[in-house]
Amino acid sequence: MELLADFHIHSHYSRATSKDMDLPHLYQWGKIKGINIIGTGDFTHPKWFAEIQENLEPAEPGLFKIRDDLAREVDKTLPDSICGNLLRFILSVEISNIYSKGGKVRKLHHLITCPDLAAVTTLTDRLSRIGNLHSDGRPILGLDSKELLKIVLDTHPDNLLIPAHIWTPWFSLFGSRSGFDSISQAFEELSSYIRAIETGLSSDPFMNWRLSQLDGIAITSNSDAHSPKNLGREATVFNCDLNYLEIINAVKTNDQRLLGTIEFFPEEGKYHYDGHRACGVSLSPPESEKLHNLCPVCGELLVL
Repeated sequence: MELLADFHIHSHYSRATSKDMDLPHLYQWGKIKGINIIGTGDFTHPKWFAEIQENLEPAEPGLFKIRDDLAREVDKTLPDSICGNLLRFILSVEISNIYSKGGKVRKLHHLITCPDLAAVTTLTDRLSRIGNLHSDGRPILGLDSKELLKIVLDTHPDNLLIPAHIWTPWFSLFGSRSGFDSISQAFEELSSYIRAIETGLSSDPFMNWRLSQLDGIAITSNSDAHSPKNLGREATVFNCDLNYLEIINAVKTNDQRLLGTIEFFPEEGKYHYDGHRACGVSLSPPESEKLHNLCPVCGELLVL
């Protein structure tokens, strides 16, 4: 069956998110947008994980549905034509890794999915020994990305780690400000376990296919939503059975079960032009180079 999936979102426990990023509102907007599978986001946050356990129930293997009583209340507010749209949740989180490697500070974000609550509990316990999981739904850990991947693989074989929005300058695998030049630089001997990347709002599959080291790597896309209305602005389309392993194995093998992605128009993202929002400055890359990447108003380094 064809499935529209959006794995990368955040809860109301993440910074700069809407107070409506709770499970009933996610269910409501998932129905409105026609999404079939939504990531829970933020499962390492203790209070959000408690809400997940309270408000979601097991459905197909590795997937969850919202409690029937909550679904009925939300469905009363929706047109009958969309109430029948199947909607499930998959356990997910984004981790921010900030660490030093090769003489540089690295800042990478990673999307992780888990097959069940026990796997989440085990992973969260391991990560809680490394950093504070209470302060933010997207925790910041002073942990090498390779070591995070090792922990993810050690805690459950069906866990999946995907480098998030890989071209974002400051917080991504290929970020010009804080990333690496290759997957192998970041993950070394574990590089073969990186089977997919996430495009992010400012890139699309055509841009990523220009890089030969991504040949054979699955291209996925997600909304990174901080408010319910932004669900599905990017998404990944599958044609497979409705269960966690089918979906994740489609990503790992990059086979015909992964049909493609839905993409935000990348040039409308934040990173194709340089500038300073506060100074009202927006410049093309050639214009920025002429100014040595300094803002003509305040003289500080431009956001590139």
